[in-house]
Amino acid sequence: MRRLLQLYVGLYLYGLGGALQVSSHLGAMPWDVLHQGLSRQTGLSIGTWSITVGALLILLWIPLRQRPGLGTLSNVVIVGVSVDLSLAWLPQPDSLGWRCLLLALGILTTAVATGCYIGAGLGPGPRDGLMTGLAARGLSVRRARTGIEVAVVIVGFLLGGTVGVGTLLFALTIGPLAQVFLPLFGIAEPAARPAED
Repeated sequence: MRRLLQLYVGLYLYGLGGALQVSSHLGAMPWDVLHQGLSRQTGLSIGTWSITVGALLILLWIPLRQRPGLGTLSNVVIVGVSVDLSLAWLPQPDSLGWRCLLLALGILTTAVATGCYIGAGLGPGPRDGLMTGLAARGLSVRRARTGIEVAVVIVGFLLGGTVGVGTLLFALTIGPLAQVFLPLFGIAEPAARPAED
């Protein structure tokens, strides 16, 4: 039960973190730049595009021989729903100070969320699975991750997504921050009980 609760809290927080960053208007996280650009071109919500892109990415897992877990499938739906729910109630401030606060809270919330949902050990997100699948085919994790995120930022920007200082700050800080939170939320497998005489 703890793993499931941690997974779903983490996925909700991940969507909230993305929404905080979008609301700051200082630059969305890389994948949300793409979702926002698609939203502006089609009129569908950012969350709807998050779900759609996530589902399409899982299809790309098939040739990469990646297997989705409960966390993978939950990620596709819950993060998208959370983004839309959060954007509905978050403020859209004009003050630069408030926008910077939203940006900082968004990055921190996403880092905590990453520790929660990965620490639950119930399957990677669709974007993470694409990265590890490409890495298993010979690319380094660093090159796979960088290549994917640069590509989605460029496409998202061309479609009208917001790229800014927040996008750069997220890229530079999310790794180190996630490294802090992952050990805090990692759930160890229970040790096997010794056989009784």
